[in-house]
Amino acid sequence: MPKLPRILHITERSLWEAARVSGTYEVSTRGRTLQEEGFIHFSTREQLPRIAALLYGDYDGPDELVVLVVDPVRLGVPVRWEGMPPDGEEFPHVYGPVPVGAVVEVEPWG
Repeated sequence: MPKLPRILHITERSLWEAARVSGTYEVSTRGRTLQEEGFIHFSTREQLPRIAALLYGDYDGPDELVVLVVDPVRLGVPVRWEGMPPDGEEFPHVYGPVPVGAVVEVEPWG
């Protein structure tokens, strides 16, 4: 079986720390939950700088930003690569909570 590429999600450290306590991460994107959005937004390493600038370019919160590096094999929920407007670029979307055990690395951002 081919190795699947790791997928990335940028978030605030306090949200990751809360997930470590609860056992799952359920924030879709800045200000939106999995329940509100229906999936959790992820990106590739190449897409991450653009996404970070879009979502957190104006961020001046008290929390450090971190990048969750996820092994999709460990998720246990569907990952779909879906085209997004305006140009149809495909991004990985995770359709369910992310178990903390699927996060293989946490990197500082910025």
